[in-house]
Amino acid sequence: MIALSPHGVEMLFAIGAGDSIVATTDYADFPAAAKNIPSIGGYYGIQIERVIELNPDLIVVWQSGNKIEDINQLRDLGFTIVNSDPKRLADVATDIELLGKLTGHSGKAKQVADDYRQQLADITLQNQMKPAVKVFYQLWSTPLMTVSKGSWIQNLIEVCHGENVFYNAASEYPQISIENVLLTGAEVILQSQDEGNILGINWSDWPELPAVKNQHIYQFDADLLHRATPRAILGVNAVCEALDKVRG
Repeated sequence: MIALSPHGVEMLFAIGAGDSIVATTDYADFPAAAKNIPSIGGYYGIQIERVIELNPDLIVVWQSGNKIEDINQLRDLGFTIVNSDPKRLADVATDIELLGKLTGHSGKAKQVADDYRQQLADITLQNQMKPAVKVFYQLWSTPLMTVSKGSWIQNLIEVCHGENVFYNAASEYPQISIENVLLTGAEVILQSQDEGNILGINWSDWPELPAVKNQHIYQFDADLLHRATPRAILGVNAVCEALDKVRG
């Protein structure tokens, strides 16, 4: 089996099918054992000739992250293809169950999916009646980018009853200006822990923004926030804790 996304690899390991993966893509680094699997590509494309050599019985593709030409070529070559491309938090459990059926790990997959669903339901219930918090999610600093409706991060913000200040932007990952952010009155800034993202903007230069004035700027492990895997629950918990500090 070949898994062409970091989240696909992580899901397969979570259900006990990790040992069957013979190749994957760049950044597939969790759990630690995944680092030992050869990479045969990334966002720039897949080494089709390597796939042919390995002749896998199943290829787990990622329609948003793999080149559509590569996916189509693999399909035309007769390989069995399944797409794992979760858009909502609930989709993680659905994909885990599907991968369980396809790999002969249905029992473990059902257990992982049920546990995930229960945790997600509990967190949602705990947060839905809390006061809304105006959230600015800093996806990247240079250029300054954020997220809007339809993005993966929006799911996490909603569970924690955050109000994404760029929810209605024209694209899912819009480029914006600092002036745009200042107009929102954001109460909290959430960022990934990437040094380039944190150091790209010195927010203390804009104390007029409530998030800056009240020192509500928080950093997170990007993998927990950006990857559609069972660990997304840890990302949701981290975001909810940050919003609780603002409410506090």
